[in-house]
Amino acid sequence: MLALKRIVTVAVMVYLVLALLFLMFPAVRSSVAGLGGSGSLVDDERNFFYILSIIGAVVLALELVVENLDSSLLRREVGKQDGKINELKAKLYDTNQPLGAAAATAAPAVAYPTAASAAERNQAPPQGPATPTTY
Repeated sequence: MLALKRIVTVAVMVYLVLALLFLMFPAVRSSVAGLGGSGSLVDDERNFFYILSIIGAVVLALELVVENLDSSLLRREVGKQDGKINELKAKLYDTNQPLGAAAATAAPAVAYPTAASAAERNQAPPQGPATPTTY
């Protein structure tokens, strides 16, 4: 694809140089236009510019198609590489993680009171004499 892109770019540059040569120098333009041999200078130049514009449109369309094709292929390649990078990151993450069950049952280093432990403390039976002391 890169070779095709370079060939088309070189063709566009050659076309631009030749088109500027024909437009800037009337002697070159009339001598090249006279190669058709129709006899009339006005008809020869009109046909010459008509053909020059047709060639320019074809070269421009070819350049656009090649550039868009190259861009889409590059985007697809980048997407594949991003997917491969994400897969490798996932594998690395999985290998660096401890076992899920052992990590889930391990007690935290510091035990903070929770609402459930406070409720259990409040509902625990009193420790002491069951009957109140009277004086």
